Amino acid sequence: MTGRLEGKTAIVTGAAGVIGFATAKRLAEEGANVVLSDIEAKADDLTAKAGEIEAAGGSASAFAADITDYPQVEALFRHAVDTYGRLDVVHANAGVLCRTSSKDTVGVQAEQWKQALDVNITGTWHTLQAAAAYFREAGHGGSIVITSSVAGVRGGLNNSAYSATKHAVLGLQKTAAHELGRLGVRVNAVLPTGVKTPMFVRPARVVQARPDLKNPTVEDAEKVWKHTNLLGVPWVEAVDVANAVLFLASDEARYITGIQLIIDAGQTQINPFSVIERWLSDESAAGDE
Repeated sequence: MTGRLEGKTAIVTGAAGVIGFATAKRLAEEGANVVLSDIEAKADDLTAKAGEIEAAGGSASAFAADITDYPQVEALFRHAVDTYGRLDVVHANAGVLCRTSSKDTVGVQAEQWKQALDVNITGTWHTLQAAAAYFREAGHGGSIVITSSVAGVRGGLNNSAYSATKHAVLGLQKTAAHELGRLGVRVNAVLPTGVKTPMFVRPARVVQARPDLKNPTVEDAEKVWKHTNLLGVPWVEAVDVANAVLFLASDEARYITGIQLIIDAGQTQINPFSVIERWLSDESAAGDE
């Protein structure tokens, strides 16, 4: 199926990142005019990514904006409307990890906590504000999709700032769904698990997965990660998240609003005893080879 967003315009924040760019590409492939946005420091990368979409036959432009500064967010929305005439889809995707090296919440530094709140909560709030203002004035419906995380529905080690903010944006999302529904604006969220990115397979995370080995590799860590979900995969791909956003943005989801779509291969459904059983089963099978 193609052309699901033909003639529509979308903004994707955090578009220089893996998930944001994958989403921008998928929306463009389905006919949308896409505005890729990220911070000024990534402006050159944004321009290159927009050029890549255009070279593939899509319609895209780049606009640098810091979502923690509302006037910049307003300028981003003006650019989208001035360039393409209207706005239909907003993917509020920008965020920061802010994972600390501390073993617990006590060790989180004030600046780390503030950055997480400024970008993940206030930045998302700014994006919602600008989107709501546009849709109210434009008088037509649309779709807003917020990127949260499986960390938004559970806790985790060394993850207090990130998890707290990803819980918080779901509160924003649910409230916005109530406030904007009568305008025909749908507000949903995607909650991915770990996506294969350099950040996900970073050395510290590999060591965390395999403390039993002296110099573990990514391949060693994969053997553990694949036991953390029902489908037995070590991670999900960015395109899996992009396809979820595309669905929620399209008319196929015209009566879907206020939901949290989890893309985690069943990770949030896993029983810890199943992890142990699978691990022991695999170790036994390996020993029989």
